[in-house]
Amino acid sequence: MWVGGVRVVIPNEEEDKVLMVCQHHEDKDIWMVPGGGIEAGESSIDAAIRETKEETGLDIEVVGMAWHVEEVNEARGQRFVNYMVGRIKGGQLGLGYDPELGDAQVLKDIRFLSKEEIAKLDHVYPKFFNDEIWGILAEGPNGMTYYKLRYQE
Repeated sequence: MWVGGVRVVIPNEEEDKVLMVCQHHEDKDIWMVPGGGIEAGESSIDAAIRETKEETGLDIEVVGMAWHVEEVNEARGQRFVNYMVGRIKGGQLGLGYDPELGDAQVLKDIRFLSKEEIAKLDHVYPKFFNDEIWGILAEGPNGMTYYKLRYQE
């Protein structure tokens, strides 16, 4: 059975940066774009909007999709993550929380980072993020009709 998730790339075009959150898992800090699981009865777009609000305090609209990443293996099962591209509509930026985790929060930091800053981080998820996202974002709003199928190893 497939388990679905979403992540949202939120660019700050004026500074050529994207919003990243730091989560602590398996004794390491991992930087990624905001996101999480798709709940029962929820579309991936609705999940992207909700997860972004929970983790960042920002209200967004989804303007495109960068990747659909699938993972199939014995240990973790069948999982997919849709990577959306979002545009800020409002809200106040701040480190949020994962309501389903209670006191066991994993979110540690949030900030807009440049390609150069991301390249210096020890752990970025997914590994191909920094190599590919900047070309996708350069396509601009009119280019947001792309769709790239990726497989996670």
